[in-house]
Amino acid sequence: MARRTKYSTVKKQNQIRTDHVKGMGDVSFLGFQCLNPECTHFITIKKEDYEKELEVTCSECGFIMYEGGESVFYDYELVLTQDGEESLIEDGQFIVYHDEYIAEALEYKYCIVCNALKPLTAFGHHKPRKTGRQGECRVCKNKYNQIKNQSRTSDQHRESAQKRRLYTDLSGQSKLDSEKVYNRFNHHCFKCNEDLSGVETIERNLDHTLPVYYLYSLSTENATLLCRACNGEKSGSWPSEFYTESELKKLSILTGIPYELMEGKPKYNEEALSKLKDKTVVDSILHKYSRYIDELIKLRNRIKNDTGLDFFDYSTSISETWVKAANQQFEQKYNR
Repeated sequence: MARRTKYSTVKKQNQIRTDHVKGMGDVSFLGFQCLNPECTHFITIKKEDYEKELEVTCSECGFIMYEGGESVFYDYELVLTQDGEESLIEDGQFIVYHDEYIAEALEYKYCIVCNALKPLTAFGHHKPRKTGRQGECRVCKNKYNQIKNQSRTSDQHRESAQKRRLYTDLSGQSKLDSEKVYNRFNHHCFKCNEDLSGVETIERNLDHTLPVYYLYSLSTENATLLCRACNGEKSGSWPSEFYTESELKKLSILTGIPYELMEGKPKYNEEALSKLKDKTVVDSILHKYSRYIDELIKLRNRIKNDTGLDFFDYSTSISETWVKAANQQFEQKYNR
């Protein structure tokens, strides 16, 4: 079977990999300060270890935080003052429950290149991994790409662009009026509210509110304005995986996308799937992107596994050779 041209290889020598990071590239940690007011120690513990024990002991002061445990920070009286007189409404204690406190902790992981423990948000998304994040942090990943991409040929850059166009054709992207999107979001990042009015275009990202991975289009009406950092953090996430409930409600008003669709689980674009049952459309896609048959096969197998739709069945011209190759890859990847 034909293979796409390989990109260059970065041969690493004398790479520093500390012992405490080995095997930790896909392990999630919880990070939080000890709840003992007299202690300033910042605790990190494997998320899976806490989920098993539901108890954490501070190595600095010995303070124990556990499920059902609580810490009292002050006594209070709720007093109503009226006509110069005070009346007690209630009294009690201000309590922080340990399990609620730890549940709010940020998640961290190690970068396998710089060996630093960083928040998960410092890593790009990578769904197959246990943590859902790449092994390298964005700083290291970007540096690596700068080294690697300078040796990519124009044909290889064109190949990547063609793959993006394949998804665009399937999702039905229309011409964007960027200014209309900027104005609709008042030139501010929807997620973090950063003012983007005076920054370069590369720092103002028009995001696929519903991921192109699930064959949704990007249009003037449904695009979301995000800063570069938030766009990298959202990546291919479904809206409910990135935005809060209140943000989803507001975003529905701004984009015209139903709240019920965004707050639920990922779902393929039904209109795009319908197009893949049209013989004319399927043959046109296959002919246009025949040079990238490997990518077409991956797309076909993913959609077939996720939805049961095999758009190769709707082609009047695809060779049985490619169908057999696709079936073989499907069986190997999805164990079917």
